[in-house]
Amino acid sequence: MKMKMRIGLGYDVHQLEVKKDFWLGGIKLKAEKGAVGHSDADVLIHAICDALLGAANLRDIGFHFSNTDDRWRGKESSFFLAEVVKMLSENGWRIGNIDCTICLERPKINPHIPEMCKLLAGVMNIDSNDISIKATTNESIGFVGREEGVAAYAIALIAAI
Repeated sequence: MKMKMRIGLGYDVHQLEVKKDFWLGGIKLKAEKGAVGHSDADVLIHAICDALLGAANLRDIGFHFSNTDDRWRGKESSFFLAEVVKMLSENGWRIGNIDCTICLERPKINPHIPEMCKLLAGVMNIDSNDISIKATTNESIGFVGREEGVAAYAIALIAAI
């Protein structure tokens, strides 16, 4: 019997602002600027949620957790990810692996990647080796390069249970 698999792509972007907390991959980073958003504005988790939802053909994070709904104001994005994982399971899917890229000038992300992978693996009930997180700058080009915003891309492989 052939195993059914799907892939999904997620993307998210948030503005950066002085004196805002900066959450990325479920951890709070020390930074001069933090992301602005309705929830904790964790672009990495939001991109992962969209990749997973897209792979399962379950719309996107905004459809399920609207930024106009006060229930989600200030909510930790790991909550959304846990809910997305439940949705996948209820629809007969399991996570294979996740590959992500964060686009940000500062702070440096590489020292925090192992902690992010560990936290995200726990939320998704997968092995931390099934999560790849990479970081890049925009070489001072565009909104990321001017440190006006942060962007994240994620691709997810899911398989039928």
